[in-house]
Amino acid sequence: MRHPRAIHARLFERVASSHPMLPWLAGAAVMGLSGNRGARRAALRATGSLALASAAVGIAAKSAAGHRLPPRPTPRASPAGHAAAVAAFAAGVTLESPRLGAALIPLATAAAVFRAGTGTRSSRDVLAGAALGVGVAAATCRWWPLHVDAPAETARPNVCVPALPTGRGLIAVVNSDAGGDTPAEAELRILLPMADIRLCESGVDLHLVLDQAAKDVLAHGGALGVVGGDGTVNAAAVRATESGLPLAVFPAGTLNHFAADLGLTTLKSTADAVEAGRGGAVDLGRVTAIGSTDDDSSTYFLNTFSIGVYPELVRAREAREARLGKWPALCIGLLRVLADSTPRQVTIDGRHRRLWLLFAGNSRYDPPGFAPSYRRSLNDGLLDIRAVDGSHPFARTRLITAFLTGTLARSRVYQATTVTRLRIDGMSEEEDYTRDGEVSTAADALHLDKAARALTVYLPPPQ
Repeated sequence: MRHPRAIHARLFERVASSHPMLPWLAGAAVMGLSGNRGARRAALRATGSLALASAAVGIAAKSAAGHRLPPRPTPRASPAGHAAAVAAFAAGVTLESPRLGAALIPLATAAAVFRAGTGTRSSRDVLAGAALGVGVAAATCRWWPLHVDAPAETARPNVCVPALPTGRGLIAVVNSDAGGDTPAEAELRILLPMADIRLCESGVDLHLVLDQAAKDVLAHGGALGVVGGDGTVNAAAVRATESGLPLAVFPAGTLNHFAADLGLTTLKSTADAVEAGRGGAVDLGRVTAIGSTDDDSSTYFLNTFSIGVYPELVRAREAREARLGKWPALCIGLLRVLADSTPRQVTIDGRHRRLWLLFAGNSRYDPPGFAPSYRRSLNDGLLDIRAVDGSHPFARTRLITAFLTGTLARSRVYQATTVTRLRIDGMSEEEDYTRDGEVSTAADALHLDKAARALTVYLPPPQ
């Protein structure tokens, strides 16, 4: 049998030669793949904090080498660098999910102490690295404020809607193309066994299926349900609003921002609301093509409307978010999109503007800046307007600098306000606008306003 000291030394050698961040990145992957939104946010902030802390250690090491100081271990092998990365990861998780953080901090502390035994630096370096990592994680809150995981404050049960035990009287349309990760139809049949669940197969016109479902609800009473993401819910919300029907929103798509702001994070949470008969009224954003001869020229949005490069920015961020974290992905996406784009000439409320993007949210969004994520109210009667002006000298450089330094609120390039209505003129026939992720052809003039408390939805109990 080997001597215990030899085994101990061999163990230290293996740990030192392996990549120390792999277990933490694996943990982030597990959190990211979970169905819990808080865990996913924790994974994104933790991974982003780790990347920034590692970059900071690398820059410090290169700076030291440039000044001809004695050689130092690389960030990968350095106990101080490892402590910075681990502390940043643990702090990032704790900021978003204190419960996960409480379980992770002892492991991170043990890992940093254990790693210190594989290097030659003093405990002072390890403590300095840990302090740097915590500071980096805390600094991310400047660009990406913490999310308050609660339903919108004014989206409270305050409207009479039919209670449908076991789902009797509910007609729910399931969009098979919604992009969800779970077999929503099978789960819903278990939760509400008496509901009339209609699957819209791939290639079938979703709008026709929703039209028929709304007609059947009107004929027999009950409520309309929809199972899918934001684009699918938008289509159902239009039918429910026009028919005066309550809508049950079951989140089962790639993006479920509207359901999340209502506090509906699972199929079960919506099923419970349907059985209990809890409802409330929320606003819809409205887009009207001015001068159109089409009687149906108005369309609605549950979440956002945008023109310019904002859709490209969102796609660029989402393509990198899982690997880099939300803020780093947003930063890289902003650099790429602005490098390739050109501002659009439009007229906003009679004022000529040269804009890279114009974003309008259905009710006020948090946080301020380029990463609007959630709403505290869904019936405040307001449009949240955010624009990037391309007419100022060195506008792109000034915008990126303000974004990186957290000074967007004071930048002349970026403007944010709230209004009740907005008119956009000068849209060319080749230009599009985006609402709730769906692209539509723009008319020459568009009018944005709110349909106040136009949609009745099922809601969870107050928290």
